[in-house]
Amino acid sequence: MKQFWFSVSVFVLRLTAALPYRLVGQFGCLLGALLYRIPSRRKRIVLINLQLCFPTQTLLERDRLGSLHFQQVIRSYLERGVQWFGSAAKLDRLMQVESRIDLATIADTPTIFMGFHFVGIEAGCIYYSTKFPVASLYTHMSDKEMCELARQKRGRFGAKMIERSVSAKDSLRMLKRGVPVMLAADMDHGVQGSVFAPFFGVPACTLTSVSRMAKLGKAQVVPFVTEVLPDFQGYKLTVFEPLANYPSNDEAEDAAVMNRFLETQVSRLPDQYYWVHRRFKHRPVGEAMVY
Repeated sequence: MKQFWFSVSVFVLRLTAALPYRLVGQFGCLLGALLYRIPSRRKRIVLINLQLCFPTQTLLERDRLGSLHFQQVIRSYLERGVQWFGSAAKLDRLMQVESRIDLATIADTPTIFMGFHFVGIEAGCIYYSTKFPVASLYTHMSDKEMCELARQKRGRFGAKMIERSVSAKDSLRMLKRGVPVMLAADMDHGVQGSVFAPFFGVPACTLTSVSRMAKLGKAQVVPFVTEVLPDFQGYKLTVFEPLANYPSNDEAEDAAVMNRFLETQVSRLPDQYYWVHRRFKHRPVGEAMVY
């Protein structure tokens, strides 16, 4: 049965890659809106996250935002088709790029591209790999077949895929060779190797691996965000200036700097951040669980 559903998933992704982008996006939004009406564990997580991060919003405002988010998330799942099976030319047509640094000379300086879990992150990472050499960290999935498929498709244009749990040596080796390392460090992976840093005023278990890697690799840390454009026009990849005075000698402050930057982008794109994740899964000692 597991093999059957894997085959169905691949078929759907190949189908969505062949269909017009607008049609896939519209169907994804419709499906997301319908699924939001059904009580579910993920809906509950979304609403808890929104209540924690936007306490001044009314219940109706958070409910509307939750529905918009479900639409973006389900749409992003279907758009994996064009991202995993579409041509480089099609990705190029769908992507707008705004970079505040010269990407053509990025190999001259060891660079960590620090991404965040917005719904468009996959599109931005894969698109970048069609233009420039890059290494990308990924988290192992429990479904082995889907994990291997994701690894292959994310690296199909030459990106060096590095599994997060064994990433340190390979990542530093890439930085030394002048190959930038692309990662996202805004998920709760447990208290080991993390600190609690404020995220919208709520202590969030935040990885310190970015600042440690930057220090060991003598690398600049460059944030990037891929957003979904309105009216089904595709995506926009924005590459920002390197973080100033980062890393510091204080991992807790570095984590806070990362979260403050993320807050500015979430405030700009509140429906596109991955609220379906349990961002506050672990709590400081003495605090009650929120989920």
